[in-house]
Amino acid sequence: MQKKANSNMIKPVEIGLERFVNSSPKHLRRADMGLLANQASVGSNLEHAVQLIDRAMPGRLKTLFGPQHGFAGEKQDNMIESDHGREPATGRNIYSLYGETRRPLPEMLSDLDVLIVDLVDVGTRVYTFAQTMAYCLEEAARQGLKVIVLDRPNPIGGTQIEGNLLKPDCASFVGLFPIPMRHGLTIGELAGFIAGHLDPSPDLEIIPLLGWKRDMYYQETGLFWVMPSPNMPTPETALVYPGQVIWEGTNISEGRGTTRPFHLCGAPFIDPLSLKTELDNYDLPGVYFRPASFEPAFNKYKGQLCHGLEIQPIDRLSYQPYRTSLTILEVLLRLYPGRIAWKTPPYEYEYERCPLDLILGDKLIRKGLEKGGQAADLAGEWEGELNSFKKERGKYLLY
Repeated sequence: MQKKANSNMIKPVEIGLERFVNSSPKHLRRADMGLLANQASVGSNLEHAVQLIDRAMPGRLKTLFGPQHGFAGEKQDNMIESDHGREPATGRNIYSLYGETRRPLPEMLSDLDVLIVDLVDVGTRVYTFAQTMAYCLEEAARQGLKVIVLDRPNPIGGTQIEGNLLKPDCASFVGLFPIPMRHGLTIGELAGFIAGHLDPSPDLEIIPLLGWKRDMYYQETGLFWVMPSPNMPTPETALVYPGQVIWEGTNISEGRGTTRPFHLCGAPFIDPLSLKTELDNYDLPGVYFRPASFEPAFNKYKGQLCHGLEIQPIDRLSYQPYRTSLTILEVLLRLYPGRIAWKTPPYEYEYERCPLDLILGDKLIRKGLEKGGQAADLAGEWEGELNSFKKERGKYLLY
């Protein structure tokens, strides 16, 4: 008998996956289904979605699809493509949607009646799983295929939002729709938002959560954390990610190649004490800057000693990750003129546009900081569009 994990602490939030397999909808018992998932697509006892669906609806799951980093989460770094494969035990096709194609091709969907999506999102616009889901919704609408999204909690809560809305000229695989960097939506709500912006509209069904409240962080859900991507090891990483991801567009290490990705940031030329002293003058809420040195085992500055900061959120309710990291960038540009550089294309296979602009979602932010602008002033300019987004997203809230 397989031993099952149990948190034994609080009753777990009931996720869409378990509600789906427990109900075994009659109209799907003869349907041929595909599943977009990865290694984090597990139930509350850590059993994978494939096993749960196979047991609930034997023989109905025909095809598997994997997002960035692969169906098993095996690809470590950004922009490493995954190949198609087959599931050894069943011979089912496993199609990579981060390889030769970013979209499911018609022939991948032709034998299916339903495509199920069960992915862990981390509440940040640039996390590519949302774009993969969007492409699936688009292609499913063209093929007349039903899509069922199995909802999961937003690990950094559903009340706080932060950042500028994505501008159309910065749309890419790290952001396709006008949402802020921290959007406060579950993946099911995000699917509804995306579907509302597509034409033709997809046949979308969302299996909602039970017991989740908008102010919950992942640690309050009673669910185990399985890292949805190799550099998202903990829910705390997800909390700093909406800000610390900006370093991917610069020559500053985002801590990849260490055991504290996105919490650490730095470069060989930085004086960490000077940087901390400058930042402490800003009195940024909910965060402590710890001077740190680290040597990445891979990625930027592999094998080189870097100096910088470890970002330590000390009050997650007041911490503003995006403003915090933009402020760090503001200070670095002032302390090290001519030393801070922007990553050159390609980034997510975009060969012409500045990668930092794609991450920030608005090239005026980069240009403003280059001219000596302050992150706090930029944040003030976002208030109007954030209010508009709040009204827009209200149509799609499920909780």
